[in-house]
Amino acid sequence: MSDDMEGDFGEDSGAGAAPAKKGGVGGLLPTLLKYVALAVGAIILIVTVVIITMNIMGSNKPQQAAIPISEDYKEAAEELDWYQSLGEIQTRSSDPTPASVVVNIFLGYKKDDKITSTEITAQRIPIRDFLRNYFAGKTADELTPRNEEKLKIEIRNEINDSILSKAKIRKISFDKLNVVQQ
Repeated sequence: MSDDMEGDFGEDSGAGAAPAKKGGVGGLLPTLLKYVALAVGAIILIVTVVIITMNIMGSNKPQQAAIPISEDYKEAAEELDWYQSLGEIQTRSSDPTPASVVVNIFLGYKKDDKITSTEITAQRIPIRDFLRNYFAGKTADELTPRNEEKLKIEIRNEINDSILSKAKIRKISFDKLNVVQQ
């Protein structure tokens, strides 16, 4: 009998040493929670390291980079002197039935720029001649208020490129631009 007991005892001791596996959801849930906790911990660690690294690397730089401002987008308008002595220019448009065009133009140039003032005065006659021809080559539809900015840019560029050599006009202003249909 002792053999039987020893055999029975050995079987019991073997079964008691190896725990029985838990089945189903009960064993899966703790394992799943363990992996989720590891993933959350890893994400927190990585984010912390990245934030600390970025603060250390960015400590020598200003928080916001300066944005360059183009001359075209300056908030304050540039102060200009105005050449007002061109006088009134009268011509006819290039329409089949010509319209009468009367214009008085002021030329804006850099404040206190004596060279530009002197050159404009010296070139007054060629400038007037150019303006007369310019407006005579336009139709009444091209001389409407919605086209004024385009006209000003074209006039400024043509005077700067073709007539003036040492100076540059910054802006054109119309004191009068009348187009009267006949």
